[in-house]
Amino acid sequence: MEQYLFEIQEDQQMRLDKYLAEQFPEQTRSYLQKLIKDGEVLVNGKSVKTGYQLSKGDEVSVNIPEPKELDVAPQKMDLDIVYEDEDVILINKPKGMVVHPAPGHTTDTLVNGLLYHCKDNLSGINGVARPGIVHRIDRDTTGILIVCKNDMSHNSIAAQLKEHSINRRYRALVHGNLKENQGTVEGPIGRHPIDRKKMAINEKNGKPAVTHYTVLERFGNYTLIECVLETGRTHQIRVHMSSIGHPLVGDEVYGPAKCPFKLQGQCLHAMVLGFVHPRTGEYMEFSADLPEYFEELLKKLR
Repeated sequence: MEQYLFEIQEDQQMRLDKYLAEQFPEQTRSYLQKLIKDGEVLVNGKSVKTGYQLSKGDEVSVNIPEPKELDVAPQKMDLDIVYEDEDVILINKPKGMVVHPAPGHTTDTLVNGLLYHCKDNLSGINGVARPGIVHRIDRDTTGILIVCKNDMSHNSIAAQLKEHSINRRYRALVHGNLKENQGTVEGPIGRHPIDRKKMAINEKNGKPAVTHYTVLERFGNYTLIECVLETGRTHQIRVHMSSIGHPLVGDEVYGPAKCPFKLQGQCLHAMVLGFVHPRTGEYMEFSADLPEYFEELLKKLR
């Protein structure tokens, strides 16, 4: 169990649940409200209701219980393996596949397939629900991600991700005709202040995020770009491109309500992944071709 203690410095007259949502942007509002109701949140040592109005000088203590492990079963799948050795395995993830299980969704994920393919040879750092997983890509994003088979490789790859030294290059199709051939979008990304299922540029509670883009091909009202990530925030490319008026084609969350093409989610593909191998120290780089639906759409636009 993790414990946190806050003291209200200003007379904000803010609801307790709203205040907690700002302090814990990775948690849903409903989960935080449940913690309050369960007595895991105390104000000045006492249990209160979710609508309690905080005042200057109030002390708020929060206990966040350890997450319950999910019962995740191995599942035979036809994984598209780009590379594999005793330390790492690189997967070309298809559209529609969720990376790791969550409550209510414990089958047909990449982790289910990895448990079957790798047996017990996956790092245990993230627990049963996310063995070997050091980073993820969205359900409807395709492309390469790296999975670690032991804790040594997990620590190494996680450190490279933290240092932003892993080379990650994406292909994306966006709405509109970008003015510049190259550009950089900078803006801290955090939970959306109103819609908790979305991310947004959040100057107050967001984490620093940087996306570089280069125009590869123009199609009038659409532009094919390459994106290079310095950071790896949730929905980073989708949020950043939408913030400058060029949302991804097919993005049902950050894009226009109607898409002129029949797509399942955004046109975004993790094409290149380069890293220093945890055991050999050698730089390795792999790529995955654009999926068929993406190629067919580009042919239509051409």
